[in-house]
Amino acid sequence: MPRTLKELHNDLTVKLTGVVEYPRREAELLLIAYLQKDQLYFISHQDTVLDEDEPRLLEWTERRVRNEPLEYLTNRVSFYSREFYIDEGALIPRPETELLIDAVLATVSTDTSLTFVEVGAGSGIISILLALHLPNARFIAVDISPRALDVARRNITDFGLDHRIELREGDLLSCVDEKIDFLVSNPPYIANDASLEHNLSYEPQNALFGGTVGDEIIQRLLDEVYARHIPIFACEMGYDQQIKVQEYLKTFAVQSLEFYKDLASFDRGFILKAHHE
Repeated sequence: MPRTLKELHNDLTVKLTGVVEYPRREAELLLIAYLQKDQLYFISHQDTVLDEDEPRLLEWTERRVRNEPLEYLTNRVSFYSREFYIDEGALIPRPETELLIDAVLATVSTDTSLTFVEVGAGSGIISILLALHLPNARFIAVDISPRALDVARRNITDFGLDHRIELREGDLLSCVDEKIDFLVSNPPYIANDASLEHNLSYEPQNALFGGTVGDEIIQRLLDEVYARHIPIFACEMGYDQQIKVQEYLKTFAVQSLEFYKDLASFDRGFILKAHHE
């Protein structure tokens, strides 16, 4: 049955009520993605009649009701005021990871020519945004998942950065022989037995769970920092892992170790400047 955009928006809002936190906003985002229009079009065409019910929109709504992430339905995710491609092959970027990028950019000058290596590249957003802000730096982005690398490759190409960001498949730094000036990572840091929200079951589990305790991969990366004489390491972490990181580093020489908090005042990451003999 033909309906106006306003009527369809109201119908979708009702279906999503009680399922998502902001049903009206998500209904709007679904319609914008379905129509392939922007928010201005959505606001100014409320009385436009849609000729027929669209099976794809109905499918999206049903999948969202089952808690499948909106970003996987629309294949779009907003991050750091930019739009990226995303699908089930990569973890959906979270707003708190923007703070990791801020921390890195606060540590180096914009004209730096350092070699950056990102471990756990996922959708590629961290390396892409750093590359956009640091035009003279070199980037190697590593992930163990071929599917994640496919997502990252698409985003890197979309931003015209194929010549500046090299993708490699491997476990941590196993595929990187070059001298590394700056290591960056948003690694898996959730304990294997942690209970998560249902919608996280749709996301790649190897990008979420970091081991029995949760910080095992962070510790492996810290070991690499000292084994490879990497000067600086920026890392996102769990809200309860600051003390564990400090304890682990007691046996290592540290020039400086600074932690940063997220917008909810939880510990969220650190910048380590290692001291090497």
